[in-house]
Amino acid sequence: MSLEENKAIVRKLYEAVNTQDLSSIGDFIAVDFVDHTRGLRGLEALKQFGDMIFKAFPDFHETLEDIIAEGDKVWTRSKITGTHKGEFQGLSPTGKKFSEASVDIFRIADGKLVEGWNVTDELNFLKQLGIIEYTEQGK
Repeated sequence: MSLEENKAIVRKLYEAVNTQDLSSIGDFIAVDFVDHTRGLRGLEALKQFGDMIFKAFPDFHETLEDIIAEGDKVWTRSKITGTHKGEFQGLSPTGKKFSEASVDIFRIADGKLVEGWNVTDELNFLKQLGIIEYTEQGK
């Protein structure tokens, strides 16, 4: 597949996330997809994770800011925003908004996403939700 075709596949993922439509992601994500960052294996595990995110952050949105393709990989830089209105990984809703930068790498094979890696600032995310506070030394 061409680099532009690979980028188009990743853009479909962002569209699905931003419309919270997980029903069609099997069209562009492999059944045996591996999310190396979160330890998720399989399309169904990815759908369950997405459903949990949408329940916890009903206004979850990811703005694609950069996209780069090389070989069978696509890199993205995006801005994620949302409001914590539902339980998230055992954390009760805080009602607080967050905004964070995210970098993702996806590997594509046979027209589908087969692997993914993600980097975000989890400490800053938890700080924005009021879950943690920085100490004077940590500041």
